[in-house]
Amino acid sequence: MSSSPSARLSRRGLLTAAAAVPLAAALPGAAAAQTAYTGYLMVHFIGEGAGGEQIYLAASDNGLNWTDLNRSQIVLRSPIGTQGVRDPVLIRNQAGNRYWIVATDLRIGSGTSWDDAANRGSRNLVVWESTDLVNWSAPWLLGVANSIGDAGNAWAPEAIWDAAAGNYLLYWATNSTLNGVKKHRIWSARTTDFRTITTPQVYINLAGNEGLIDTQIVEVPASTGGYRYYRASKTTQIVIEGANSLTGTWTRLGDLANLTGGGVEGPMWAKFNDRTEWALWLDQYATGRGYMPVLTTNPAAVSGYRTTSGYSLGANLKRHGFVLNITAAEKTRVLNRYQAPVFNRLQSYNFQDRYVRHSNFDVRIDAGVSPAADAQFRLVPGLASSSAVSFESVNYPGYFLRHFNYDFVLAPREATSQFSADATFNRVAGLADSSWSSFTSYNYPTRYIRHYDYLLRLDPVSTATERADATFRVVT
Repeated sequence: MSSSPSARLSRRGLLTAAAAVPLAAALPGAAAAQTAYTGYLMVHFIGEGAGGEQIYLAASDNGLNWTDLNRSQIVLRSPIGTQGVRDPVLIRNQAGNRYWIVATDLRIGSGTSWDDAANRGSRNLVVWESTDLVNWSAPWLLGVANSIGDAGNAWAPEAIWDAAAGNYLLYWATNSTLNGVKKHRIWSARTTDFRTITTPQVYINLAGNEGLIDTQIVEVPASTGGYRYYRASKTTQIVIEGANSLTGTWTRLGDLANLTGGGVEGPMWAKFNDRTEWALWLDQYATGRGYMPVLTTNPAAVSGYRTTSGYSLGANLKRHGFVLNITAAEKTRVLNRYQAPVFNRLQSYNFQDRYVRHSNFDVRIDAGVSPAADAQFRLVPGLASSSAVSFESVNYPGYFLRHFNYDFVLAPREATSQFSADATFNRVAGLADSSWSSFTSYNYPTRYIRHYDYLLRLDPVSTATERADATFRVVT
């Protein structure tokens, strides 16, 4: 959990509540050579500023130089829980056809104090699901800490596939009292779908009063260095451990104090696709510079880890996230959607200085829209019919234009047929000018999107004025 210096608790710097999923949670045989992978996808958040505690994506061809996706805009925005997320992890199932993003339910930028977040915060994680890495479900809350006594939070989730058990080991940090000591410990549970979990158990409990928030495990090919798994944890320094079983004994191999000094957290493993080498990315929370990599060809030989200057992170700050090695097919899908996305505006036909925009989740036409993104939408295949269209907000991704009692609102997607129908429209030739466009309702096909007194409505249309009100130009 990346933190402010005043809120570091017992671990000297909160990790950004959702650590990275180990690369072993990938395709079958993920611990073998990753010759099928051709690129890298990073999921992350960018900090506590407006919109910073949401889901962002970046891509890389070489694992060191990153380009922001989606024009550096939010990719997923949480409308549930605290309405903010941190420390996301990206998990691929063993069949390679399902993905989950799991993140901490926390929004410090809303004015929440670190004390409240740690002691009276959300006990949930936020989860999205996808079958293709580009179309994501509505998120849900997974109450991982609800049964843990006086649990104050659930931070920095991680997950790794356990082939021996046939399920995922999901682990996270919770601040709670055990044997009279209240501190952050790493808890774990088992899951196959990130909707239900087994009873949480203590997974890592450091001695005495020392707490732990940030830790991440990676499985390595051919037990490089002598261990099948390596664990990087943020205690007073970044500590490296090795083990041959997820639930077995872990051996302390050393720490990176001489290499990094202090002020780093959020360890994030990533293996290079073309060689036996790893980058351990560390979030430089103390200086606010985001991630830096340290490199190793042998995770067990801590003295051999080295820094490098040969990396770049793009425009967005990169905070505690996760790197997924991706196949050529996955890379194509992701880049087709997010590398240069088309953002559209809807221009009014009879008030051509005005555009459809959302304002406090109401929808109207305005001139001089600020911020400009309030008037930007992605025209996506209709939620109720792929031959129709839906309007997804650019700065509130996952929120769609929807009619409700014939009025319009910008609303977070719901997993209901009613919502899908209300947010789906048929694009037809413009009623006032056939070179423009008009839009009929999917579930009320005799009614059109039109403005009235500058507010968007869903109405029947008959007069010349109404036809003009219901005509728009789609501007890219």
